[in-house]
Amino acid sequence: MKKIKIMNLELDQTASLAPMAGVADRAYRQLCAEMGAVMTVSEMISAKGLCYDSKGSAELCRISEIERPMGLQLFGSEPEFISRAVNLIQEYQPDWIDLNMGCPVPKVVNTGAGSALMKTPELAAECIKSAVKESSVPVSVKMRIGWDEEHINAVEFSRICEDSGASFLTVHGRTKQQLYSGKADWSIIKQVKQAVKIPVIGNGDVKSAVDCQKMYESTGVDLVAVGRASYGNPWIFKEISAFYENQEYTPPTPEERMQIMLRHIRMILEYSEKPPHLAIKEARKHASWYLTGMKNAAVFRAKCYQLNSYEEAEKMAEDFLKANL
Repeated sequence: MKKIKIMNLELDQTASLAPMAGVADRAYRQLCAEMGAVMTVSEMISAKGLCYDSKGSAELCRISEIERPMGLQLFGSEPEFISRAVNLIQEYQPDWIDLNMGCPVPKVVNTGAGSALMKTPELAAECIKSAVKESSVPVSVKMRIGWDEEHINAVEFSRICEDSGASFLTVHGRTKQQLYSGKADWSIIKQVKQAVKIPVIGNGDVKSAVDCQKMYESTGVDLVAVGRASYGNPWIFKEISAFYENQEYTPPTPEERMQIMLRHIRMILEYSEKPPHLAIKEARKHASWYLTGMKNAAVFRAKCYQLNSYEEAEKMAEDFLKANL
């Protein structure tokens, strides 16, 4: 298997798990790492929230060994808060710190953070420099290809990131205005890769091992990151690893899907700071994703969104398997 080097890490050139707020929590990251994701990243952590001693922000910083190599991702648009947050975050010993400059969600963009920083490259540069100055570990940037179709500035922005001290970039091939719709433009990712000397990770529309290989071939990126295609499908990392090891990949059976789904729910309940009756609500969407593409999925996905306990999840899984005999 081919190896690549990002920062001081030597990694299999397969696929990493893309950062996903509200989805890729500790349980999710651990499962994907076990299945072969070569890198993981935390959910978005508010730099300002961390500075104001937000309990929620601090909880997002915890790292378990199985998730490594792992980065902690900060978002914010004020260099002074980025600087202070970087100092605070290092006690959790991340392998690197990632700055989110790609999130398209209004509540983030409206503060000038996330993908809004692609409209203010000078401010983005100051944020990166502030982070690099205070950090004892490498700093990376997650970005999009631009704000909209009329303002695609990924190449120029990537050079600014590199000049400001970023150690590597992760580029999602969509604009902010696209959100998660339409098609990712891999040609812009290729242009970014050709424009900078630091490593580039490509992200967007990789749904299989074949897609992964196509992205490598068409963009020349150093690594591919998988995001939404891992929803209810942590096995995608096994599929990709098997492809590069020239091994046959066998998709999970319905029984295996239910076993991992239940384990995922148990992990969510174990790791959550919330009481079980609230934590189970966070598990509902994950449970539903494991049923995607299966027989009678629609009926049982509706049941997933009504789960109120782990025992109900067990019963739902049992009934689902009976319906899929």
